[in-house]
Amino acid sequence: MSEWQRKSPLEWQTYVNKEVKVTAAEKHEYKGWVLTVDPVSANVVLVKLMEDGKVCVSVILGHAVQKVEIVNEGDDEMKEQLAYLFMPEESKVYGHEELEKRKSSLKTWLETNHIPVTEQGESQRTLCVAGVLTIDPPYGPEDCSSSNEIILSRVQSLIQGHLATQ
Repeated sequence: MSEWQRKSPLEWQTYVNKEVKVTAAEKHEYKGWVLTVDPVSANVVLVKLMEDGKVCVSVILGHAVQKVEIVNEGDDEMKEQLAYLFMPEESKVYGHEELEKRKSSLKTWLETNHIPVTEQGESQRTLCVAGVLTIDPPYGPEDCSSSNEIILSRVQSLIQGHLATQ
């Protein structure tokens, strides 16, 4: 077992969001920003940001890692850039006021259409439809969850229609 594999997950966490040079088996060297380290296998996921805006992702198997050197500490801008790399395009960060507005609009619309809806949870952020479906922030069709697939599908399409009219 290599020295890298003997490290704890907390030690690996210190490498996340930092630019590193990884020396692996057979003297192969890899350079990039550490996106994550798998706590079970010690595999390192490196991201290299290309000049043309593309991203190169490499996975170095934990058993092959011989040495990891930190080349550059990541600043807040780099941390944010790495965090948003794999976010869906439609993902958007909403402020508290915007979320309240979206929740209120959806709740009013559902009530207008005679669909029973309540607010639940500690901070009353989750909408509950007829006691069988929940809608979490930011209150889109993909934020619905229910064990009843028929109700889930119908409410999702209703929300999709509601959002299209806004």
